Amino acid sequence: MCGVTPESLLAAGTRALAENGDLRTSRERFAEAYEAAQRTGDVHTLVAAALGAGGVWVHEHRTAAEAELVRSRIRHALTLVEPKSDIALRLRLRLTAESDYQANDHANVLELLDEARQVVDPVVRVEALSLAHHCVLGPDHVELRKELATEMISESLRSGRRGDLMMALLWQVVDHFLAADPHAVRRLTDLRERLKHEDHLAVRFVVSAVEVMLAIRDGRFAEAEQLAGASAQLGAEAGDVDATAWYGAQLCAIRWYQGRTAELFPLLDHLVHSPTLSTVDNSFFSALAVAAALSGDRRKAQGALSTLCRNGLESLPLSSTWLVTMSGVADAAHLLGDADVAREVYEILLPFAHLPLMASLAVTCFGSAHHPLGLAALTFGDAGLALTHLKSAVRDNLALGHWPAVLSSRRKYAEALERAGEVEEARRQLATCAREAAELGVAAPPEADLSVRREGRKWLVRLGGRSVLVDGGIGMAHLAVLAANPGREIDAAELVAGTNALTEDVTAQDRLDPEALRQYRTRLAELRGRDLGAAEIAERDWLAGEIAAATGLGGRPRSFPDSGERARIAVGKAIRRAVTALASADPVIGEHVRGHVRTGRRCSYSPN
Repeated sequence: MCGVTPESLLAAGTRALAENGDLRTSRERFAEAYEAAQRTGDVHTLVAAALGAGGVWVHEHRTAAEAELVRSRIRHALTLVEPKSDIALRLRLRLTAESDYQANDHANVLELLDEARQVVDPVVRVEALSLAHHCVLGPDHVELRKELATEMISESLRSGRRGDLMMALLWQVVDHFLAADPHAVRRLTDLRERLKHEDHLAVRFVVSAVEVMLAIRDGRFAEAEQLAGASAQLGAEAGDVDATAWYGAQLCAIRWYQGRTAELFPLLDHLVHSPTLSTVDNSFFSALAVAAALSGDRRKAQGALSTLCRNGLESLPLSSTWLVTMSGVADAAHLLGDADVAREVYEILLPFAHLPLMASLAVTCFGSAHHPLGLAALTFGDAGLALTHLKSAVRDNLALGHWPAVLSSRRKYAEALERAGEVEEARRQLATCAREAAELGVAAPPEADLSVRREGRKWLVRLGGRSVLVDGGIGMAHLAVLAANPGREIDAAELVAGTNALTEDVTAQDRLDPEALRQYRTRLAELRGRDLGAAEIAERDWLAGEIAAATGLGGRPRSFPDSGERARIAVGKAIRRAVTALASADPVIGEHVRGHVRTGRRCSYSPN
């Protein structure tokens, strides 16, 4: 094209990257400049274009072919420059940062950073600081990141490139959010104001994603979903490879707090294998495990969880998505009743209990790390430990202003209280939870009927637009009868006996009838033939006790003196176990059932 030279293409690429943050345009111009420089033998332009193609972030090029093309061009450029020159150091910094990032390391890039600090040119120091910062986004480098960002702000004021200061301020904002710093929103507001006067597309995209996270924390789910779509569109415009993954992560957060995670199962099953995901991002495997478990696909859930645990959870890279990954592992282990995995994730997550569960550059937040620690403790049966963590989770989520997470942690705290025998305090916490939910306008029960019906060996429970598949025993069968007869009191003895709930004249039974005993024995045989979670172990023990109490020599049925009282106790225990399992799978449905089902001599489901 007439008038287009390697130098002009290089200048356009540099302007797009360093000033405008336009990653897509800069990549195109740098590629064109490199190829034009090859044809004309322009070494200076070729070297600068090779360096610029690396982009703003580390690991911008995700497919193997693209990444190798960029690296090979940088390696070639290194052979064309003086080894001790500033440009050679910048080329080596880019190669080293890419290598360290994918190896979940940072030693080499930090060593080169020390070398860059001795260079006069502030551009070299700014680039070194930004690349090094990107390599230490794990939860174990909170203080180091703060130091790097502060130093980068100082150096960016000397570099003469407007984009350097925007990137430095962005890193500081991200660091504040990742550390749950109370001044994080203040820093974000300052950056927003600067963007109004000095736009930077890459920075604006990250800021838009952080704003989605804040909307979710406020419980503004409909608005958050709209913002997430707009942010993804902005990311695509900027040419940011993380646009799709961040949108998926934000949808996961929204659906999680809406109690609709199971809906994402097909999307996650596809997204988990996307070539655009970072090589050190395992969060979508844990999200898939949770969604599959909630969808009733236990085999898929166990497969996804085993993928993460295959070489031990300690082998997973401490990346920017590590905390969210571990939280998902704790949730999946809880849903699957896997006490061994729960103990493992508890031990490695414990040192980071004080941090929020943030993903990537603060684009999603799942509340306090105390929550999955408490969940893990519940899973391996330490109610006291669970109480400590879940109480801390409520406190920390309040401090974060993450209201949906407050509700979630408070519900689990109430469950732990109930398991510990502190029933009155559990009720107070649930009452507080209901009041908070009403004030916030989230997690309110949908205006629709509850339905409970058998789906193979599981139970499908629906409430409004929500649905969940759960394991369940006799308690779920009782709930099915009560849900089918809203507002009607049904004698507990009738529920135990398994007779027709629609019978007008309900009479107490003086014994368990043969059909009820057959069902109990069938269920007990099912439980004895497989690995059990904590809830199923309790159900197995209860069934064995009930059968022993109801039968005499040779397993024959026998009478008991107060069938009404025995039925009241049996039905109450069974329904409480079913509600606990249901609340773990879907807190909103579980809370609705807990608040609207009454047990005793006569039981009922009263939706109003």
